Amino acid sequence: MQRANRSAEKMTAEEVVRIAKVAVSLDIARIKLTGGEPLMRQDLPEIVSGIAAIPGLKDLSLTTNGLLLSGMAKDLHKKGLKRVNVSLPSLNPETYRKLTGGSLQKALTGIKTAIDEGFCPVKLNMVVLKDVNVGDVPDMIEYARQNNVILQLIELDPVNVSGDYYQTHHRSLDEQEQLLQEKASTVERRPYMHNRLIYHLPGVTVEVVHPIENTDFCMHCTRMRVTSDGKLKPCLMRNDNLTDILTPIRQGASDEELKRLFVQANTLREPYNKGV
Repeated sequence: MQRANRSAEKMTAEEVVRIAKVAVSLDIARIKLTGGEPLMRQDLPEIVSGIAAIPGLKDLSLTTNGLLLSGMAKDLHKKGLKRVNVSLPSLNPETYRKLTGGSLQKALTGIKTAIDEGFCPVKLNMVVLKDVNVGDVPDMIEYARQNNVILQLIELDPVNVSGDYYQTHHRSLDEQEQLLQEKASTVERRPYMHNRLIYHLPGVTVEVVHPIENTDFCMHCTRMRVTSDGKLKPCLMRNDNLTDILTPIRQGASDEELKRLFVQANTLREPYNKGV
């Protein structure tokens, strides 16, 4: 579920699960819990348990910074969470602290716990920043190899960052892809993830994620996001076509009425980047 503004009243666990049930009844079979930081919700185990029990659900995953993961991984896995993505910008403690304000060791402990508990796959999300952590990429690849996890190299996206920050820290991943291409035994393409390339190197898999502001992403996007204040959001880049589903829930709407809201929200889907 996407983060909304801090003043918004957050949904209850029951409301989150109900929205998920309606989504799955419409053949949305894969759900990812995001944030903000989802592990900060004390009722997250209840949410995971409720969603995991929905008939027809094929996959339930979570994106986290990993700092609280060591204390929650066992319970979340037991309640039905299948896999996790952990944001890990660097293996250098000082670089990590400057970028996140957190403890690298806590994040690494969380990753190790997730691996030990059987989450599969565990993916590491590394946003590559010019003059900050580009030199850390080889160490991250080796860490992923040693721990049997997947590394996602993510190019800085202009969404949700200032223009100055983007100009200062954006670094194209073309050079990294060239090196990966030379070392890869096979290369796989994910057509429904804006043709993302997956490089299978000896003992490790590395995915490369380019900015989503492109026609490939928009052409193939089928995702429906839900903000933390209960709005259906068919486009990551837009906030002018949201559909309120939480208010109808609190006013006693039936599941059939909620299904119609999902369908309505989907009709508002329009490629943000249409190309030429």
